[in-house]
Amino acid sequence: MLDGFSLDQLRTFVAAADNGSFSAAARRLRRAQSAVSQTVANLEALIGVPLFDRSGRYPVLTEQGRALLEQARTVTGAIDHFKARAHGLAKGLEPELSLVVNVLFPTRVLTQAITGFQMRFPDTTLRISVEGLGAVLELVLDGTCAFGIRGPIGGAHPDLSSEYLLQVGYQMVAAPSHPLAHIRGPITTKVLAQHVQLVLSDRSKLTA
Repeated sequence: MLDGFSLDQLRTFVAAADNGSFSAAARRLRRAQSAVSQTVANLEALIGVPLFDRSGRYPVLTEQGRALLEQARTVTGAIDHFKARAHGLAKGLEPELSLVVNVLFPTRVLTQAITGFQMRFPDTTLRISVEGLGAVLELVLDGTCAFGIRGPIGGAHPDLSSEYLLQVGYQMVAAPSHPLAHIRGPITTKVLAQHVQLVLSDRSKLTA
């Protein structure tokens, strides 16, 4: 019981509102129509407000009923989530999983992976950090993240096992107004040295 009324009463209220009638709700809940009608009436008596107007052929939500419907959905949804998460924990699923990803990892691929993870493990929270170079390894080594996706720069570590995931291509680009954009053919290191170079760095001690 929840302060005098039950979760079953809330579910019945939501079912009646969603299905448009007590008879349709009864079919959905596999109960007698009289049981559904009485359950809703008992809930109305407990909370002191009418949820449905029964003057017509079909029950219609009252103003109070419309105001309370979304809260009823929230309560029943939270309970369902609680039960599903408890079931997952009982089966040994992690309640939370942390991942660190290299900043250059393709966003499209990461998004697809996250979507697939959520569909398979909807009750496990996934926390993602984005780092560069050696910081990916560092967060795994110090236990901040359970696993990581590193790039080709940043190296491996003897205390960690790794597996090849995919190959990411890189391209050098320049604005149309930049002098390098007007050069046809390969650009030599000598020519590149004449222009400003931005070097990717991070806070990790593991970055060479």
